[in-house]
Amino acid sequence: MKKVILIAIAVAIAFGGVAYGQSESDQAYIKAMTANSPAERVTLLKDFLAKFGGKGVQYENFANANLCIIPWQGKTEQETVTYGDKALAFGGLDNVMKSQVLINLAAAYAKQGQVDKTKATSAQLIQTATEGKAKEPEAAKWDSMIGLGHYLIAQALDKAKDVKGALDEYMTAYGILKDAKILAEVKKQAKALYEAKNYADAGKVFQTLAQANPKDTESQALVAQCLYKSGKVDEAMALWKDSFAKSRSGDLAYNIGITLAKEAKTNPALTNDAIKYLLDAAFLSPAKSKDARALAESIYFSNDKEWNNRVKLMQESKALIDDWAKTINTKFGDKSEEDLTPDQRREYRKIKESMDKEQKTLDDLGAKQKAGVDGFNRLLEGEKQKLGVK
Repeated sequence: MKKVILIAIAVAIAFGGVAYGQSESDQAYIKAMTANSPAERVTLLKDFLAKFGGKGVQYENFANANLCIIPWQGKTEQETVTYGDKALAFGGLDNVMKSQVLINLAAAYAKQGQVDKTKATSAQLIQTATEGKAKEPEAAKWDSMIGLGHYLIAQALDKAKDVKGALDEYMTAYGILKDAKILAEVKKQAKALYEAKNYADAGKVFQTLAQANPKDTESQALVAQCLYKSGKVDEAMALWKDSFAKSRSGDLAYNIGITLAKEAKTNPALTNDAIKYLLDAAFLSPAKSKDARALAESIYFSNDKEWNNRVKLMQESKALIDDWAKTINTKFGDKSEEDLTPDQRREYRKIKESMDKEQKTLDDLGAKQKAGVDGFNRLLEGEKQKLGVK
């Protein structure tokens, strides 16, 4: 009988020891999670793992999970990965905590340049958040996590130079999150393609951006620019003009104007349109106003084949008149015609006749130049009224 009692006491002590150990670990974890500051919490969680890690205690998974997601000074990406991997390996995390761990893991892998692990972890995040959404359809947090998963995959594919794959994921993420920052990432990618002269792919990306945001006139213009660079001039011009009719953008008018000006060198029929769009840019774009007007004037007046020749002739006429006036002043001074000798009167009249004739030539040339200036000013005023500019 005594032996049986001793065995019972031993068993009770053994089980009592297990219960006490478990209780101590629970208290240590609770103490860590209720600490006053993140720094203290991190210290206590590390102490918890140092003392109870690997002993099968409760909350070891959550302790690792929290150390994965809590930031602290000097924390490395590898520490995030180490704690996150351990948390996932233990299992037992709820969907919210598991999703947070996966977010931090994917971001850490991305910073380490581990593209495949970033993609795999982000895909796991999408799956976990989708499961959470199935249980809580109304909870917006799951959509946010799903969208973030697609965004992280997009960044990984971007680093892997998978343009199409990255674009698809970026746009999926944007469709969920509606975050303008995502479109900014996409535009950066598109501009890199454009700079690399990959106009076909760049045009597709800009087209996607333009469809996602109808107010993005820059992307609309760049779609046309890509078409133009690809040799599809008529398509580009039609798109530019359609976009300008909707937005009245000064920068867009300038792009159309300089493109038409270039094409007008081989197709003069485009000259007037080039001038009009440049004048629109002069009114609508403060930054390009001066250059746009100067180019419009240059094209307009160079279209008058005699303009430069008339300028030259006017300069020559003015020089002749000035020379004759100097001769009269030198030879005859302030004498009246009655004070001159017959020979001097004949010479004076001959010079004066030449001067009057040359002045008539100069006046005629000036009238023609003025008509050209008046024509340009009428064109200028017409565009001004069309735009409703005061």
